[in-house]
Amino acid sequence: MALVRILYASEHHSTQEIASRIGTRLRTHGHHVDVRSLTSALGGQGLPRVDAFVMGSAVHDGAWLPTAEAAVLAGAEELRGLPVWMFSVGMSAALPRLLRLLADRAVQPRVAALVDVVRPLEHRRFSGVIRREHLDRKGAVLFRLLGCRYGDHRDWAAVDAWADDIARQLTALPPLSLAD
Repeated sequence: MALVRILYASEHHSTQEIASRIGTRLRTHGHHVDVRSLTSALGGQGLPRVDAFVMGSAVHDGAWLPTAEAAVLAGAEELRGLPVWMFSVGMSAALPRLLRLLADRAVQPRVAALVDVVRPLEHRRFSGVIRREHLDRKGAVLFRLLGCRYGDHRDWAAVDAWADDIARQLTALPPLSLAD
């Protein structure tokens, strides 16, 4: 089984909880998993020896959180030599139907550039949790004017299905760090 490090950047814990759920799911498939904050795990000391990475961040203003983006860019060269899956957590499910369809199809240039640098096996977008206290006054007014809905918009079935798919792919990898 593979040794997987799951790294996340989360401002309001939604992305952290998705990362933990992915870790739990990978463990049920027999993989060894370590879930940590992305910024502390890639803070200039190089990457630990693992078989694969799953990395995710909350998306604010069309980009990963700044410290997460910087950490991934700093480790990009090492990451390109490993199996990596990436995920982004935004708020598209909180949008009204038409805006959600547009948002789900839209390219977020800074996220796309980060994905281009790392070249993961796959990048997924999930929706997270959005509460009134997450927004400043101007943001809250705009949010309501657009007809958006506060709440927990995470699709746990989609997260589980993606984690199960990663687990299947990991099983096919030759182990790099664990002796069986």
